[in-house]
Formats: sequence, C-alpha cells, structure tokens
Amino acid sequence: MAWAYILECADGKYYVGSTRNLDNRLRQHSSAQVGFTARRRPVTLAWSVELSLDDAYAIERRIHGWSRAKKKALIDGDIDLLRTRAGRRGGRPREATE
Repeated sequence: MAWAYILECADGKYYVGSTRNLDNRLRQHSSAQVGFTARRRPVTLAWSVELSLDDAYAIERRIHGWSRAKKKALIDGDIDLLRTRAGRRGGRPREATE
C-alpha cells in the first residue's frame, strides 16, 4: 500500500506527493535542507489517502494538474465544490448526454 498526500506549507502553498511510508516522508519534509518544502517549513499534512502504489501515484499526478481551489475543496471534503470544479480548464463545457 501507499499514500497520496497534500501538505500545506508555511507560505500557504500546497505540496502534492505520494509515498509508501507517510510518517517517514513527513519527517523528511520537516527536516529537508533542499527541495520545495525546505524554505517553506513548517509543513502540515492537509489531506491523505491510502491506496495501492499505482493508484497513489496516479492520483498524485492528477492532483498536480488541479487548481488551488480544487485542491482546497478536496482538503475540505467539499464534494459539491469538487464537482463544480471538475470541468475542463480552458475548454468548452461538456455537452449533456441523454
């Protein structure tokens, strides 16, 4: 099993990742000297889900493409807002099928 997760950094930015060992990875982020979270500490775990390794990596990649508002909706558990944010960026709205 593995984890997909979102960290909230001290500057308000989100970091999205996946790992096999969430506790160990959080310790690495908290003590990092280099990388995205190094200058943005402290970091807090905002959201996580346990999945298979393949699914954790896939959801990490998907979340990377999301807007900040959609990531916040996921963190907050706001399913209605997630649905309204599910539309494609920059494209035409999908047509309803009957």
